[in-house]
Amino acid sequence: MPQTIPAPPLSGFDLGPLYLNIYSLMILAGVCLAVWVGGRRFTTRTAGGTMDDVITVAFWAVPFGIIGARLYHVFTDLLGGDSLYLRDPVAIIRFWDGGFRGLSIWGGIGFGVVGAYLAARRLGLRLPVLADAIAPGLLLAQAVGRMGNWFNQELYGAPTTLPWGLSVDPGHLVIDPATGARFAEGTLFHPTFLYEALWNLAMAALLIWLDRRLRLGHGRVMFLYVMSYTLGRLWIEMLRVDPSSMVNLGFTQVRVNVITSVVLFLIGLAGFLLVGRRHPGREADARRVVPDDEGQASAAGEDAPETGV
Repeated sequence: MPQTIPAPPLSGFDLGPLYLNIYSLMILAGVCLAVWVGGRRFTTRTAGGTMDDVITVAFWAVPFGIIGARLYHVFTDLLGGDSLYLRDPVAIIRFWDGGFRGLSIWGGIGFGVVGAYLAARRLGLRLPVLADAIAPGLLLAQAVGRMGNWFNQELYGAPTTLPWGLSVDPGHLVIDPATGARFAEGTLFHPTFLYEALWNLAMAALLIWLDRRLRLGHGRVMFLYVMSYTLGRLWIEMLRVDPSSMVNLGFTQVRVNVITSVVLFLIGLAGFLLVGRRHPGREADARRVVPDDEGQASAAGEDAPETGV
C-alpha cells in the first residue's frame, strides 16, 4: 500500500562548523511561539501585564524546564533497571546527545513552573494570572515540538494498515514488545507524534474559547491545560511501542507515563473544581501590588469587571 507519511530525508544539517539538529530547532520554535502567544494574552486578558514580564519569566522558566525534563527522563530510565546512566553517569548531563533526545515534558513543565514562580515573585506578578495566560501557548509549543519527533524517527506507535501509516528507516526500528524481535523493514506505524500535535492544537483552541466565554481566572485555564493534555497523552501513550519504564500492577504492566497522566488529570480536575468554587471570577490585575490613584501601593483587586477580552 502507498505510504502517505514517508521517513524524513534528514534529521539535521551543517551550518558552517555547526551541526543543527532539526528537533532542537523545533523545540526552540515552540518556545518562541509559547512566549509570543502567552505575551499577547498576558497583556490583553488582564490589566497590568507586559510582554517584557513574559520574556523575563521565560528566561527563568526555560532553563529550569530543561533541567527538569532531563531529571525526569533519567529518573524514569533508572526505574527500568539496566540504565545507561548507571553504566555511564556522565551521560546524565549530555542531554543534547542524539538530537536532544532524553527530555520529558512532565519534568519540563514541573520545573518550568518553579522557574516561573521565582521570576513572578521577583516581578511582583500573580502566578495564576501568568499561568492562565501562557497555558494555550504551551499546547501550541508542544505541538510544534512533537513534529520534531518525525525528524528523529522516534515515539511512533504500533503497526497499522491505515492509509496514513508512518514509514521508518531500518536503523530506527524498535523492538516489538509482543515478540521481543525487531519490527520488520517496511512496517508502517501509527504516527503518534502527529496525533499528539493535532490533539494539542485542538485543545489550545478549546482553552482559548472557554477562557473567553467563561472568563476563567485564578489558574483554572492552567488546570484545564493539565486535564486536556493528560487526557490526550493517556490514549496516545497506549499506542506507542518505544522502550519505556513500566509499572507492574500485578495483573498487567503499564507505562509510567500512563500512570503519570492519570494522576495529573485527577490533580487538574480537583484544582479546577476547588478553585472555581472559591474564585469564580477573573483577577482584575496581573500584579500582586498596584499603585492607587494617589500613588500609594495597595493590594490588587481579586476579580475583574465583566468587560474586556
